[in-house]
Amino acid sequence: MSEGTKNVTDETRMFSFGVEENRAQSVIRNAYKAMTEKGYNPVHQLVGYLLSGDPAYVTGYMDARSKIRKVERDELLEELVRTYLERPEIKR
Repeated sequence: MSEGTKNVTDETRMFSFGVEENRAQSVIRNAYKAMTEKGYNPVHQLVGYLLSGDPAYVTGYMDARSKIRKVERDELLEELVRTYLERPEIKR
């Protein structure tokens, strides 16, 4: 392999966040509550943050912005997808 070439495989990588799921869930709930209380649409704001990484989408109220920045966006997204897929009406 030449210098500067990345090691790329066709293997599926498995991500495991464990305890981080609880932290991600707590951060999402806090951000949701803070944005709702400030009159923002939390769904639109969270989508904006997850897509762009721009923390300006999240209010600083209730320390939501600093808390959400401490959790990787992929962890937040994983928590949202897992929670959605575990809903009883989805599992049918």
